[in-house]
Amino acid sequence: MEQLAFSPSRDTLYLLGDLVNRGPQSAEVLRRCIRLGDAIKPLLGNHDLHLLASAYGIRKPGKRDTLQNILNAEDRDHLLRWISQQPLARSLVSPQGKKLLLVHAGVLPQWSFEETLALAQEVHNQISGPGLANFLAHMYGNFPNQWSSDLQMHVRWRVIVNALTRIRFCSAEGLMDFESSESADAAPAGLMPWFECPERKTAQDIVAFGHWSTLGLMNSPQLLALDTGCVWGGCLSAMEISSEFTERTLHQVRCLQEQQPG
Repeated sequence: MEQLAFSPSRDTLYLLGDLVNRGPQSAEVLRRCIRLGDAIKPLLGNHDLHLLASAYGIRKPGKRDTLQNILNAEDRDHLLRWISQQPLARSLVSPQGKKLLLVHAGVLPQWSFEETLALAQEVHNQISGPGLANFLAHMYGNFPNQWSSDLQMHVRWRVIVNALTRIRFCSAEGLMDFESSESADAAPAGLMPWFECPERKTAQDIVAFGHWSTLGLMNSPQLLALDTGCVWGGCLSAMEISSEFTERTLHQVRCLQEQQPG
């Protein structure tokens, strides 16, 4: 943020999920975001959801988790309440009508820009409302691993969560794989990176995402991948984008290795 000369009165910083649970100062990250108010617009990643599930006793924190400084904090309830109010997708539209979709992991090929936002809102309503504990109790699982508009309630929301926060590879029909986290050129047989699916409905929109650290930086006209493995000793990356989406400036900070891969 210092390198960006970030000004809360002038700039807006969009965070593509996983604010917590890799570096050693998860609580401090959340507190800083809260202090900056509307200048910071995050969305939820799988580790942010894992924090909520751990706080509600749905999941036990793992050996590599760095959540205890949140779970043991005096302001724990305030931090958890704030994270639960964040959406799973955000969007921007330029003055010329060009669309930018922001998600943590990816988008199923059958979903349009508008459908993605509507489905993300469905899940947001569950996470931000009084039914959070019940939602978390049914959130985990790899199946169904394909979208159908006929899906109802918890199984429907599970597919939406898995697509927006976990997807890397899928089939052309949107059959999701959750086993492989390799680079894009190591796709399992019959699968491909979600953004290479033919006839993907968001192909003409710009999609910005994180999550896939082995993918590395992607900066093409319609795709922006920004997880460059800071926790593994890579870089923390940010892209400065003009309001018309026509200009991009990459900013990177080299990071200390906090954890070993694997």
